[in-house]
Amino acid sequence: MIATLANPLKFMAFSRWAAPALGVVAAILIGWGLALGLAAPPDYQQGETVRIMFVHVPAAWVSMLAYACLGAASFVSLVFRHALADAAARAVAPLGAMFTAMALITGSLWGRPMWGAWWVWGDARLVSVLVLFLLFVGYIALRASIEDEVKAARAAEILALIGLINLPVIKFSVNWWNTLHQGESIMRAGGSTLAPVYLLPLLLVGAGYSAAFGALWLARTRGEVWRRRGASLTLQAALS
Repeated sequence: MIATLANPLKFMAFSRWAAPALGVVAAILIGWGLALGLAAPPDYQQGETVRIMFVHVPAAWVSMLAYACLGAASFVSLVFRHALADAAARAVAPLGAMFTAMALITGSLWGRPMWGAWWVWGDARLVSVLVLFLLFVGYIALRASIEDEVKAARAAEILALIGLINLPVIKFSVNWWNTLHQGESIMRAGGSTLAPVYLLPLLLVGAGYSAAFGALWLARTRGEVWRRRGASLTLQAALS
C-alpha cells in the first residue's frame, strides 16, 4: 500500500476509485451516527446540549489526525525530496484548518451553556487547539507568501514539523494542567465511561469523519498533482 501511494501513477489510479468510495462510506457512517445521536435520550447533566458532542468530538479527533498527516508528509518531502508527499502536505493543510475550525466553533457552542462562556483563555485544551488552527493557517500562509515553490515548501515543512510538538500538548493538556475539559472518557484504561447509547453514535460519526477526511485528502492531492502537471506542461511549451 505504501509503495502504491508513493508512486504518482499508482496513486492516481488508486485514488480515482478510492476517493469516491470513501465518500460513500463517510455519508453512510455520518448519517447513521447522527441519526442514532438524535434519537439518544438527553444527558442527565448536559441535557439536549450533549448532541453537540457528536459533531464536536469527531472534528477534534480528525483535526489532530490531519496535523499528524501534515507532519508525516512534510517529513517525507523534506528528507526524501518526494514530490507526491509535498503535494499531499499542501493538500491536507486546508482540510485540517476546516476540521479544527469546526471543533473550535462547536466547542464554543457547547461551552456557553456548560461553562457560561463562549471561550475561556485559562483552559489549556482550548488554547492548544487554537494553536493547532493557527499552525494550519500559518502553513498555508507561508506557502502562499513565498514565490519560489521549492523554498516555500521547505519553509512550510519545517514549520509543520515544529508544530508536531503541539499534538501531545493537546492530548495530555487535561492531565498536565487544570482545565474545564473533562479527562479521557473513551480511550482510557479500564474501558470507556461513556454510556453505549452515546458511545456508538460518537464512534460512527468519528469513523465517518475520518473516511470523509480521507476522501477529501485524496481528491485534493489528485487536484494538486494535476495542477503541477499543467504548470510543467505550460513551462515546457513556453521554453520550446
